Amino acid sequence: MASAPERRSGWIPWAFVAFMGLVAAVNGVMVYLALSTFTGTTVDRAYERGRRYNEVLAEAARQAAFGWRFELRWAPATEPNKGRLVVAATDRNGAPLEGLAIEGEVLRPLGRPAPIPLALTQAGSGRYVAPVALDGAGQWEVRLAARRGADGPVEFRERIIVR
Repeated sequence: MASAPERRSGWIPWAFVAFMGLVAAVNGVMVYLALSTFTGTTVDRAYERGRRYNEVLAEAARQAAFGWRFELRWAPATEPNKGRLVVAATDRNGAPLEGLAIEGEVLRPLGRPAPIPLALTQAGSGRYVAPVALDGAGQWEVRLAARRGADGPVEFRERIIVR
């Protein structure tokens, strides 16, 4: 009695199962990382904010009427993650703005750590300075509100990268 020849392709179904298992494992890791590192929201209460968009536009027009312009610069110190924020404030004609009261905060754009408060002091010729000690390197958002007497507030936001 003759024996049947031995099959050499018996490993193919198992290779397919192993490949699908690898795909499922990689997808599981990616889903875990996606859900554990980012909440998916960049603006709290986005629906309510969207419904009030006309108010947002009116506020932007009110602030633009002042004609105040701000230029932000990060001046790093010798210690890591420490430095100074320097703000140059000018009016619509480019003249330095004196006598502003500028307050603000520095925070991570996508993270949820507590914001770092800022109190800028006038350094002359429309320049305002605040020393800052940040929690780490990376991207930070600076949010400022400037007032002068009854004028204001005029808000300013800019992102900086700290290395």
